[in-house]
Amino acid sequence: MDALEVMRKSDLFHGLNDEHLKIVEKMGTVCEFQPGAIICKQGITLDKIYLIEDGLVGIILELGPLSERQVQAAAKFQSFGWSAMIEPYMSSATVKAIEKTKALTFDRVELGDLCLSQPEIGCRICQAVARLVATRLHNAYVQLLGVTYQD
Repeated sequence: MDALEVMRKSDLFHGLNDEHLKIVEKMGTVCEFQPGAIICKQGITLDKIYLIEDGLVGIILELGPLSERQVQAAAKFQSFGWSAMIEPYMSSATVKAIEKTKALTFDRVELGDLCLSQPEIGCRICQAVARLVATRLHNAYVQLLGVTYQD
């Protein structure tokens, strides 16, 4: 699948039109991660935003030096590392590849500069980040309460 199609279906860029997607696509770089690879570390400054083309990652909360819990996961067309778009740009969780994972990566500074220079793109990306935060927070609340949700 080409990068443009992945972006169209993604939770982060699906609100952009084709013209805007082509601009953002030029910024993307493909990376692959083997199972077990640590992609982001909790508490570390993020410099990239990730969009999964294929694979699965675990989102892990480190509770202490010897304790961690996987609290969520992200898969095809989902993004992670969006904290790179929000000051202080710190990762709120550790992200680890569960399966071989292919992702598009976007440099935080380059994407941030685009958002400032092209307000329509910036607004749509910021709205998507807000939706992502709200969805992940909701899912965490549901998980905390031990409730399962089915459509």
